[in-house]
Amino acid sequence: MDFPTPQPAGAFHFERIRYEKTGHRATITLNRPEVLNCLNFPALRELSTAFEDASWDDQIRVVVITGAGERAFCTGADLLEQAEYCLDHPNAYWKWMGAFIEVHDRLRNIGKPTVARLNGIVVGGGNELNMSCDLAVMVDDTYIRHVGPARGSVPAGGATQWLPILVGDRRAREILLLCDEIPAKQALEWGLVNQVVPRSQLDAAVDAMCEKLINKLPECVRYTKQQLNFWRDLSWHQTIGHARDWLSIHNLAGEVKEGIQAFTEKRPINYTEIIEKQR
Repeated sequence: MDFPTPQPAGAFHFERIRYEKTGHRATITLNRPEVLNCLNFPALRELSTAFEDASWDDQIRVVVITGAGERAFCTGADLLEQAEYCLDHPNAYWKWMGAFIEVHDRLRNIGKPTVARLNGIVVGGGNELNMSCDLAVMVDDTYIRHVGPARGSVPAGGATQWLPILVGDRRAREILLLCDEIPAKQALEWGLVNQVVPRSQLDAAVDAMCEKLINKLPECVRYTKQQLNFWRDLSWHQTIGHARDWLSIHNLAGEVKEGIQAFTEKRPINYTEIIEKQR
């Protein structure tokens, strides 16, 4: 390829996502429902490729991001992959985090409006993916949640940067420090999503939103989006490089080991033992 040229969606043969183009709309579906659409390294690479192609395709005027099945939109990083490849290996995590950052940079700078179709639970990095989109429609029987500080991580891949902008400082602290579920109705009231609808109306609501976005002037929309991204870009670029290195080094910490081991062993985290070891 000598110049940016979009390809037919079927030309990519993705395995962890589904990529479709219909008319002026592209739909990218995280296709790992058996693990609640969590993000492993191959999925991140496929997302980057799909976002790049959609950005190059002038026929595409809106991009929808969703998850396969009805249980989950996305639940963030694949902790089984983290346990196998990244735990105790800071350089491996640094590479993984680079792919995660690239996904967000390509999504925010895709040059056309993006809609998160939140079909199920939205957890951790899944909500960071949601917040990278311009608009969001959520089913009314699910929730948004961050669990990093309770599970051995820091939600610095978008959440610490963007939640204060979206919901205000105190609510951002409540979401990230308490790690409670935020039901759909509350997510709407707090500004985490734009619409909440019954599951039976999700596709119709997303279709209606996409139709409105398609019927706008694409160059004006692109620059409006660029200007709207100012505060998100400022907070992101001031912090994400540091977060990448700190999270990589912190992968050696006992907190991370206990969090990931508790997940893989399907048991509660032993907070008391962690605290005692740090005394």
